[in-house]
Amino acid sequence: MNSIAERIKEVRNEIARVCEQYQRKQNSVKLIAVSKTKPAADIASAYHAGQRDFGENYVQEAIAKIMQLSEYDITWHFIGPIQSNKTRDIAEHFAWVHSVDRAKIARRLAQQRPAEMPPLNVLIQVNIDDDQAKSGVAPEEVAELAAVINDLPQIQLRGLMTIPAVQSEPSASASSFAAMQRLFLELQSQYKQVDTLSMGMSADWPYAVAAGATMIRIGTAVFGARVNTPKNTGDPA
Repeated sequence: MNSIAERIKEVRNEIARVCEQYQRKQNSVKLIAVSKTKPAADIASAYHAGQRDFGENYVQEAIAKIMQLSEYDITWHFIGPIQSNKTRDIAEHFAWVHSVDRAKIARRLAQQRPAEMPPLNVLIQVNIDDDQAKSGVAPEEVAELAAVINDLPQIQLRGLMTIPAVQSEPSASASSFAAMQRLFLELQSQYKQVDTLSMGMSADWPYAVAAGATMIRIGTAVFGARVNTPKNTGDPA
């Protein structure tokens, strides 16, 4: 059974291969290691293998790990659904939020981001397939929410995120990723700071890279199979 360090090396080699295939620079795609349900020791192992960006879905679980690993130079990404009563914890402990889908949440994050911290990097989550099981705004609602976020202090609009509908074949997500790329380029033409398109997980990420993803969220291929718990819903990574 491969170690976490070996799996990270394998994933990075595969990212390099896919980037070359689609004529992308390797450093144009950032690996977010999805560490939800995994212990701090696993994150430390990944860190020592060179991984710096980690994604978490559950606020309380994440904060416990952030505290345990406070001596590490980790960039923490919140990638799960956001409840209003959790915005302060997210604003105070994370560098990135991938899952903003309401103006109310954006305003709370802006109000609760400590003044001494750099602006919180925000991505708008888009429900690109109109999947009832997924969070996110409809594509036609992106422009309105982007305008709200862009006017708020202490947060910065950086781009878009999506989780496509589950498909029997990963290649079936290619059209969803292409639609996201069109939305992203449109947003980028309006806001010069927009540079991030977060999409693609362990099963389908090569198709996301082909469509311009700049962040891919991978859990299983890095940490191994996830323990099945009742709260393991949402972003499967």
